[in-house]
Amino acid sequence: MSSVRTVNPNAEVVARSQALLVNVSAARGLQGVLKSNLGPRGTLKMLVGGAGQIKLTKDGNVLLHEMQIQHPTAAVIARAATAQDDITGDGTTSSVLFTGELLKQAERFLSDGLHPRILAEGFELAREEALRVLDNIKVDKPDVLQDRELLTSVARTSLRTKLDQQLADQLTEIVTDAVLTIATPGRPVDLHMIEIMHMVHQSAADTRLIKGLVLDHGSRHPDMPSELENCFIMTCNVSLEYEKSEVNSGFFYNSADQREKMVEAERKFTDDKVKQIIELKRHVCTDENKASFVIINQKGIDPLSLDMLAKEGILALRRAKRRNMERLTLACGGMAINST
Repeated sequence: MSSVRTVNPNAEVVARSQALLVNVSAARGLQGVLKSNLGPRGTLKMLVGGAGQIKLTKDGNVLLHEMQIQHPTAAVIARAATAQDDITGDGTTSSVLFTGELLKQAERFLSDGLHPRILAEGFELAREEALRVLDNIKVDKPDVLQDRELLTSVARTSLRTKLDQQLADQLTEIVTDAVLTIATPGRPVDLHMIEIMHMVHQSAADTRLIKGLVLDHGSRHPDMPSELENCFIMTCNVSLEYEKSEVNSGFFYNSADQREKMVEAERKFTDDKVKQIIELKRHVCTDENKASFVIINQKGIDPLSLDMLAKEGILALRRAKRRNMERLTLACGGMAINST
């Protein structure tokens, strides 16, 4: 105890039995905060940030991430609950309430003198029995993607615990369609392929599903086309602008002509890459197919390169998010190559 005081004079030191009660009290306190959130009739919590921003929610995962939890035991329970949400997508509030209730019941036996090890062994036996029962009553659904009614029921059940009934019913079909759009039989569903975009001056009732890709980018050249059909799309991660080298280096020149040559060489390096793209466009977009050409680049495109592309009727978007590049490949097909 003295060593703890030496390390941290402000530390609170309690005896063994008292420490157990403090941990149980922390779990029950966290349970009390989330208890009123559970179920479709759960109440909303108002979260006020440091800058005055207000958030209304009864989602346990959001609350646990936003709350400043100081007690170590409560923090462990919160991390375990949020981990369940990351794995299964639901059950955060239920996990906290279940853990708090177990510790609440354990407190009664601890007060009667029962050793904590016996309680821990009892919890382990109960866990094994619960897993056995769940394994016996589970229903195998190998073709779950073909059962739209089941997926709709699952989505509705989950949404009604987070939103009001009218909005939850409206979003149920949207959520189901979104998952079925990206799902591939035999492979886990990658929910990162679904993006939620917040539109300014719109309400939640205006939510709709776009079976495609909405990019929050725009062309940076006035002469580029704004609407194209029947397109070849090139996604790349190539810098089409001047970039500094990754190492510190210097150039020494004796005259202005040498400097101009160096600038021209830097410009030529970028122009050569743009000309290769233009040649590719001319090769794939012929008079027969009447196709257009679009470039979506993860890195930058300078104004001179944009002007060259605009003269060829190419729509170029720059600094696209990496996740959008993956979504675009999923939506349109295609494959990655290292060089051309």
